[in-house]
Amino acid sequence: MLAIERRGEIMALLEQNQSVLVAELSKAYNVTEETIRRDLEKLEREGFAEKTYGGAVLKQSVNVDMPFRVRERTNKEGKSTIAGKAIALIEDGDTIMLDSSSTVLGIARCLKQRKNVTVITNSIEVLIELSTAKELTVISTGGTLRELSLSLVGRNAERMLQSFNVDKAFVSCKGIDAAKGITESNEAEVEIKRAMQAAAKKTYVAVDGTKFGKVSFVKLADWRDIDGVVTDALPDAVWQELFRANNIKLY
Repeated sequence: MLAIERRGEIMALLEQNQSVLVAELSKAYNVTEETIRRDLEKLEREGFAEKTYGGAVLKQSVNVDMPFRVRERTNKEGKSTIAGKAIALIEDGDTIMLDSSSTVLGIARCLKQRKNVTVITNSIEVLIELSTAKELTVISTGGTLRELSLSLVGRNAERMLQSFNVDKAFVSCKGIDAAKGITESNEAEVEIKRAMQAAAKKTYVAVDGTKFGKVSFVKLADWRDIDGVVTDALPDAVWQELFRANNIKLY
């Protein structure tokens, strides 16, 4: 395994478990502990981790933005559950918008079950995933490639989204907090998601349970701006009451 691949997997473990141990990683990858320490030092310099005695923890910063390939590896079971719930909300003949998140990519993978659905997306991965789906019409936003997230962003992408009216938009986020609302780590991504939300009759936030109670860098939406939350586990009674009070359906 190349060092860059190993560091990618370590980042995925950090994202999922919040911490890693040098000794365990050394055994798992069959490399020396010194090699693992160098990996963690590089991740620390890049702003993704903080070294601790014997290991490292995920850097708890509101604007840390993990690469798409790392996010794609985390919580696969939860994302699969979310996709199964979300696909039931999409009917044959719908027009929908999908963002560039790894969670929403799971929904795109289920879309081949549907017919005559028009999909508008800024996600390179969604475009590739649906490139052979003969029953679907797939439209790219165009725009500037953001390599970290494999997404298309910028004013051209935003203007393109603003020219459409669709039935449903599916977006994800980095944090969902009772007081702060729905938040993201990158401003360019937020502008795209807001444009999708404004174009859609209904907006659904697809978010796994690990994001509840977290706040990220940029506010994406207030509770009044969304129609449903699709998640992988039933949140506690406080969250359920908040959703009921704001007429948000929980899936």
